[in-house]
Amino acid sequence: MTETQLKCTTRHVRLFTAIIKDDDLVPDQDHLTLDLDPDNEFIWSEEVLEKVNDHFRELVNAQAGNELSDYSLRKIGSEIEGIIRGLLQSGELSYNTEGRVLNYSMGLPRTPDLL
Repeated sequence: MTETQLKCTTRHVRLFTAIIKDDDLVPDQDHLTLDLDPDNEFIWSEEVLEKVNDHFRELVNAQAGNELSDYSLRKIGSEIEGIIRGLLQSGELSYNTEGRVLNYSMGLPRTPDLL
């Protein structure tokens, strides 16, 4: 019997019950892998990436001992989307105007005079 891989996909977040091995996703019910901003819609600093990753780890740790389900993955994905929106609104994160996707999915760009 093959192991089922759970996944959650939002506009800017992809979550998988898998590990990365040799650049491939290998199903693993004990691990959750985050693919952040797969379309490179934003410009990420190391500090901002660390904030998102820290929050992701907190959300995963809060699920410790509970079975991961489609619902719990969607909840984590939605929380991360909310963090991204907050970082964008605070000016810590900005849109990548050179990216292949430019639709301002999280709202219009903020300029310093609007912050």
